[in-house]
Amino acid sequence: MELDIYQIDAFAEKVFQGNPACVVPLKKWLDDEILKKIAQENYVPETAFFVKQDNGYHLRWFTPEVEMDLCGHATLASAYVIKKYLNFSENTILFKTLSGILKVYIEEEKIKLDLPSREPKNSDLPDFIKKSLNIQPIKILKSRDYFLVYDKQEEIEKITINTDMFNQVDLNIGGVIVTSVGNNSDFVSRFFTPRSSILEDPVTGSAHCSLIPYWSKVLNKKEMTAIQLSKRQGKLYCIDKNERVLVSGSAKTYSIGKVFLA
Repeated sequence: MELDIYQIDAFAEKVFQGNPACVVPLKKWLDDEILKKIAQENYVPETAFFVKQDNGYHLRWFTPEVEMDLCGHATLASAYVIKKYLNFSENTILFKTLSGILKVYIEEEKIKLDLPSREPKNSDLPDFIKKSLNIQPIKILKSRDYFLVYDKQEEIEKITINTDMFNQVDLNIGGVIVTSVGNNSDFVSRFFTPRSSILEDPVTGSAHCSLIPYWSKVLNKKEMTAIQLSKRQGKLYCIDKNERVLVSGSAKTYSIGKVFLA
């Protein structure tokens, strides 16, 4: 069996920026173990698989370790592939996912994701996470992920992780978002995942489901720009819609190829 595969840099204005995702269109679903092995072989933060349905696409996301309930950058990459390479004529794409129906809008050079809002709430920080950080936050919250607020961008840039300590955290806690106001954007962030083959995610669309409602209230703004301060970096255009958030960005094709399963 041969499958098409596209590697896309999402939330990127040119290749080698943003977050790489592999996108694999399917005619029908393969066994989960095969999907996991493909994701492991690709060894990018996320591999997206989708199957065409009458009113849209059934979309699933896999890291090299687990299936995810939501992934923004691989959704953007999937929409980019569907529009650019699969001759999709409309400018709105519907995805059926573990996080419900997601709408994606194609707007000239940008792709806009309509995602659920996940406002973080006050929380306590497990000792394993606290001891793994070289700089401590001024505020601790949690939604799907732990959400750590810092005073300024320079602290976000200087954060390092003691992986021996960090990887004692239960994989089921999600990830750890660190964030502050930005110097050249409304806010900045970084995202770390414990016990993952890829410690720091380059650009995390799903993290903005929590970042947007938080910073919208703090800054008293509905429309914001964000930068994720990984080595690759990525710029996101954000809108708070109360129960939903809109996250926009660009994408670029890195490679197109084949997967051979036999």
